Amino acid sequence: RENSSENILSSANRLLLHEGRLMLVESTRLLDVYLFLFEDFLLITKIKRNKKKYGGSDTSLIPVCPSLNPELQSFIREGGFCTVLDQPIPLDRLILKNVEPV
Repeated sequence: RENSSENILSSANRLLLHEGRLMLVESTRLLDVYLFLFEDFLLITKIKRNKKKYGGSDTSLIPVCPSLNPELQSFIREGGFCTVLDQPIPLDRLILKNVEPV
């Protein structure tokens, strides 16, 4: 939902446990995604690359949250961004399984 997506990360008490890139298999295609694992839910975002460079030639001046993973900071400085792919998945409803590599 549009309205609730603005408040997903607003809780000051929410703790980010892990974050990182993965490839998501969606029927016949692969999606480049970035996951955020919080203490209460998993957020899956789609990685998008901006075809235009941000602002000017010096992208090191773009403000980026220092608590983010350096890989994500670099990606954002290059003009990339993440959009929420689907509703956050509550951890109490999440089931993890080991799968063999394809």
